[in-house]
Amino acid sequence: MCRWIAYSGTPILLSQVLFKPAHSLIDQSLHSRMGVETTNGDGFGLGWYNEYAEDTAATPAVLRDVGPAWNNRNLREVAHHVRSGLFFAHIRAATGTAVQQSNCHPFRHGRWMWMHNGMISGFHVLRRDLALAVDPALYPDIEGSTDSELMFYLALTFGLTEDPPGAVARMAGLIERKGHEHGIRNPLQMTVAVADGERMWAFRYSSEGRSRSLFFSTRVDTLRALHPDAEFLREVSDETRLVVSEPLGDLPGAWNAVPEGSYGVIQPGHDLIGAFQPDLQGAAAH
Repeated sequence: MCRWIAYSGTPILLSQVLFKPAHSLIDQSLHSRMGVETTNGDGFGLGWYNEYAEDTAATPAVLRDVGPAWNNRNLREVAHHVRSGLFFAHIRAATGTAVQQSNCHPFRHGRWMWMHNGMISGFHVLRRDLALAVDPALYPDIEGSTDSELMFYLALTFGLTEDPPGAVARMAGLIERKGHEHGIRNPLQMTVAVADGERMWAFRYSSEGRSRSLFFSTRVDTLRALHPDAEFLREVSDETRLVVSEPLGDLPGAWNAVPEGSYGVIQPGHDLIGAFQPDLQGAAAH
C-alpha cells in the first residue's frame, strides 16, 4: 500500500513537511511503520496550488516520477523552492498495476486533485464494469491503469465538483455493489484525499471495517499551549492542518486517528467531520 500527506494552511516550503520532520514522508518511503509494506518505492507524486496564481480556475501543478522518493534530486529541488498553502504528496507501493508516471498520484482534473491508499479487491474482474460507469465525456481523460484513478473519475461522474461527500459515497457504493455481484466479499479499501484549491476532504473507509491508518493534526493553538518551544508552530496559522497516513513525528498530542468509516472537511473557518457510508442506491440510480 501507499503513504500520503495532505497539507492545508499557512503557505510554507514543501520541504518543511516532506523532509524536515523526524518521520517525514521521505523517511516513510523507506521505513513505514504502519503501512502494509515497509518500503514504498514504486513512484511518488506532488500536487500543489500556487498561492500567487491570479486565475482562480488555474489547475494545480503536479510532479510525478516512477523512481523512489528517497533519492530523487528533482523532488528535493522542487520541495526546497516551492511554497504552497495546499498541497498533496504521495509515495506509491503498487498493487498489481504498472509502475509508470501515469499511475502515480495525485491525479488531477481541472481544479481538482485526488490521491488514494488502498485497493479495489478483484480489480481485474471489476475493471470493465466500473469503467463503463464513467461519464463518456470524462473517460478520454483517464491516462493510467490504476483502480485509484478510476475511482477519481467515477467520483467526478457522480458529482464530485458539486457534492464531494455524496459523490465519493456513490463511487464507493458502485464498487461495493459490483464487487458483491462478482462474489467479492470485501471489495473496497480506501483512504482518500481530494481538494479543489480552497477546501480539502479526507475519507477513511473499508468494506471489512478495518481501514488503513489515517490521522489528522491537532489544532495549532492547542499544540502551542502544549509545546511553546516548537518553532514550527509559531510560524503557521491556527487553521493549519495536516492529514497523514501515519504520524510525521513523535510530538505528544499532535496526532488523532480519523475514526473508522468517516470523512472530514478542512476549510476556512470550522472544519467538519462526519460518518461515511457507501451509497448503493445513489450509485444505482445515477
